[in-house]
Amino acid sequence: MIAGGPNVVALGGGHGLSASLRAARRYAGQVTAIVSVADDGGSSGRLRAAFGIPPPGDLRRCLVALADPASLWTTAFEHRFAAGELEGHALGNLVIAGLADSSGDFEVALAEAGRLLGSVGRVLPATREPVVLKAEVEGVSVEGQVAVSTAGRISGVSLVPADAEPPAGALEALATADQVIIGPGSLYTSVLAVVAVPALREALGDTPARKVYVCNLRPQDPETTNYDVAAHVAALAAHGLDVDVVVCQAGALPRGDVAVECVEADMARPDLVAHDPVRLGEVLGRLH
Repeated sequence: MIAGGPNVVALGGGHGLSASLRAARRYAGQVTAIVSVADDGGSSGRLRAAFGIPPPGDLRRCLVALADPASLWTTAFEHRFAAGELEGHALGNLVIAGLADSSGDFEVALAEAGRLLGSVGRVLPATREPVVLKAEVEGVSVEGQVAVSTAGRISGVSLVPADAEPPAGALEALATADQVIIGPGSLYTSVLAVVAVPALREALGDTPARKVYVCNLRPQDPETTNYDVAAHVAALAAHGLDVDVVVCQAGALPRGDVAVECVEADMARPDLVAHDPVRLGEVLGRLH
């Protein structure tokens, strides 16, 4: 983190958001992550069903992205058990669930997990309760993030319950932000799962911050098959989020007729599998 740097808020879910957080911590003075809690699969889904808590997996990844890389806890949080009754669970997911169960407050649990990891920013769930992702797929309603991700061509997403409330801290962070980073990540099942929270969507419309969308490096089948950069931006706008600028990897997705400022840059790792936090940080640091 940089003294006097901008106040950055990043939103989304999964591995993509953690890359943005690693990038932001290179130039930001303050970082807040607002993370999707619609996941219903794997370790997160099991803990969500058992304890009635928001799924911890994406939140764990974000805490680790902002953590002290030299801490043993940072490595241990990502350790996934391979046998026995704990098979498939990440240790960090279990720690967050245990902290939530013992404290009775999920936000307190995340703050304490961040303290344990030496995280330099704040990580917040997009809603205070678990939500179900609902999508319209070729005229049929599909519910559940895992089911939606493989259902086919998505025309729009919403949440159940539709009026789920975000933490107050998430709204405060957006109101005082200098820059908002959206993505990268699964467009409908991660990014728009956050934008679909009504109070967050309204706060994104009101924020004075510059809103930057980090476009994915490649299509995600079947969610964004044949999407170009313009189609990503159009999907955000159709869900009530107008961004100020989109950044995309040069030579990756076709650009299309993008309706906002578009910055093309070399932001990917050499294998082109994911964004490189150093390169991404250099681009985002020039756009706040």
